[in-house]
Amino acid sequence: MKPPTRKLNLVGVACPLNWARTKVVLEEMRVGQMLEVTVDDPRAERDIPAAAEASGHAVIDVRRVGRTTRIAIER
Repeated sequence: MKPPTRKLNLVGVACPLNWARTKVVLEEMRVGQMLEVTVDDPRAERDIPAAAEASGHAVIDVRRVGRTTRIAIER
């Protein structure tokens, strides 16, 4: 996996606001760039990847790291 172009820390942000913030950042990025999102809301682990794919983005990785989850999304 290539290193992320941008990182977004959404620890403490609940669904669905964390997807809304992720979407705004993705829209600012160019096609082919990678965003790494860090969340701690358990719902975000399934909701963000599903919403990203439904929006046409590629989910590259979803990984638990301690109490957080890191989601790599390619625009």
